[in-house]
Amino acid sequence: MSQIDRVLRSNLKLRHLQLLVALDEFRHLGRVSEFLSITQPAVSKMLAEIEKMFELQLFVRSTRGTEPTAHGVSVVRFARSVLADYQRTRDEIDAAASGGVGRTSIGAMVVAMPSLLMPAILRVKQQSPLTTVMVEEGDLTRLLPRLRVGELDLIVGRLEPGYASPDLETEPLYPEAMCIVVSPQHPLAGAARPGWPMLAELPWVVPPPWASSRSKLAQMFYKHQLQPPADIVETASFLVTLSCIRQRPAVGFLARGVAEHFAGQGLLRILDLKLPIDLPQVGIITLRGRAQTPASELLMDSLRATAAARQ
Repeated sequence: MSQIDRVLRSNLKLRHLQLLVALDEFRHLGRVSEFLSITQPAVSKMLAEIEKMFELQLFVRSTRGTEPTAHGVSVVRFARSVLADYQRTRDEIDAAASGGVGRTSIGAMVVAMPSLLMPAILRVKQQSPLTTVMVEEGDLTRLLPRLRVGELDLIVGRLEPGYASPDLETEPLYPEAMCIVVSPQHPLAGAARPGWPMLAELPWVVPPPWASSRSKLAQMFYKHQLQPPADIVETASFLVTLSCIRQRPAVGFLARGVAEHFAGQGLLRILDLKLPIDLPQVGIITLRGRAQTPASELLMDSLRATAAARQ
């Protein structure tokens, strides 16, 4: 057995793994000591112990804080994966003891939140009130790394082809169109059919550059021989999007299901504009070969049932 095998199999303890992940999260010895409720010298000592086990330098101190080396990145990834499996197993055992189904951790893109994920969670709670569902909102650039190390069980959102990978399984559920929205107080809210030249001159809040919906929006302006708006805020956060629409006020570009949900609450107004664009379907992303927990299986079944009820 090699030295690395011996360390990974036998020598590393749970507290070592927790320290490595905390160092990667905070990148500062003082903050790590506060988070773990130990002294800063104890943090330094434990890190030195771990590096001695591996006979490798895992972190370096710089003007930007404590940063992982290339070896450190690999070991932190291992630590995250083990801690995620530990928490998943602990939750399943606790759930079995308490009569619940367990816990599932979901990554959610804005397109899936109000019209797919929330109804699915309600279905889960009706069947198993003690099941815990943790939801983390974000885009694929943030969510996919967490899925790969086991910190998320699945992702629901638009199945962006640019992020397809052999280690991922995707399950399309339904198509979701986009629409243009403004606040009810916006001058365009009462317009019969605003023109694209007018829209090109206004401030916008738009999806991030990697999103297929963003490139499709730009194509609509090019189709009308216009440059896309220059005064923009880019975000994958619905809260930021809604705040920009209502406070700036900016024009927004949202999935129709999301827009209809919040328009029904009087928070948005959908503009009467045709958007003949094709976009990837909304669906489920999981890691190929990873067995799902009972709680995750229950949620996935609820997502499928919710999607089927929409059609």
